[in-house]
Amino acid sequence: MERKVLLSAKDIEIQFSLRGKILKAIRKCSLDVYEGETIAIVGESGSGKSVFTKSFLGMLDANGSITGGSIMYNGEDISKYTTEKQWMEIRGKKISMVMQDPMTSLNPLKKIGKQIQESIELNQGIKGAEAKAMAIEMLKKVGIPDAERRAEQYPHEFSGGMRQRVVIAIATACHPEILICDEPTTALDVTIQAQILELIRDLQKELGMTVIYITHDLGVVANVADRVAVMYAGQIVEHGMVDEIFYDPRHPYSWALLSSLPQLGVKGEELPTIEGTPPNLFNEVKGDAFAPRNKKALAIDFEEEPPYFEVTPTHVVKSWYLDPRAPKLEKPEILKRLSNGQ
Repeated sequence: MERKVLLSAKDIEIQFSLRGKILKAIRKCSLDVYEGETIAIVGESGSGKSVFTKSFLGMLDANGSITGGSIMYNGEDISKYTTEKQWMEIRGKKISMVMQDPMTSLNPLKKIGKQIQESIELNQGIKGAEAKAMAIEMLKKVGIPDAERRAEQYPHEFSGGMRQRVVIAIATACHPEILICDEPTTALDVTIQAQILELIRDLQKELGMTVIYITHDLGVVANVADRVAVMYAGQIVEHGMVDEIFYDPRHPYSWALLSSLPQLGVKGEELPTIEGTPPNLFNEVKGDAFAPRNKKALAIDFEEEPPYFEVTPTHVVKSWYLDPRAPKLEKPEILKRLSNGQ
């Protein structure tokens, strides 16, 4: 069955001007997002995950701009939008975002119910008592008990997990097609984390949403994603179905990320870490951006940027390792445990 592409980003370039210098945060990034799927974008901090997805809602900082490529959504290239009025037709109504820190995304001076009500009034044109009733209904839907009373309370009267539920209620109040979850469980303990992930999964089914997770937690990815895109230095270096990325990763950066999973560790042994730091994107990146941190980098990795190689129709990798002329490299021993289901 042919899946419908909801949003298609092609060769996106995003840059920021900082103190007269240009930072190339996203460098020719492409991604298709399919109807009804859950896709996870993974990578360490600073790899460009949040910046890339914020461009889908016109939420880049004032000093940032899309300087190349296209984002096709509903037959329009939304990367060419220039006014807030245009973005208001998309943001909240069609594509919505759950930020990573609920305390900073909620207004501390406004009652919770009012904040959800405002989202409904702004995006759906429903006013007054009807919007208020819908806001209380949303609170119930996200599992907040005694919703009528809690709607009259302020953010500081809620725990972290409950605040995150409120943020999810605001983001889904207008039944968006695409919900972007930016590290939605970072500040929460493991039990609450599982509850929030389950809540998002339930809402996804009920509202028929496509969900994009942004995370560096591969444990979360294994639990929720259908497909995974691995980002490094402003580019997607590998993407495939979740099983392909976990059991047959091909990019050295994917190997490094997966090798540092705590559950693969052996008691008494140190966990592998990724040495070095990501490249400075103020400078031009030559060759493969990960090469300086890769002990088994090839000579060509320092000279030429690799193209994408197809492993399967759903799995592509941007690495010279897959060139037929490259020497055959075994993936790290620790990852064989993952493949063997240990």
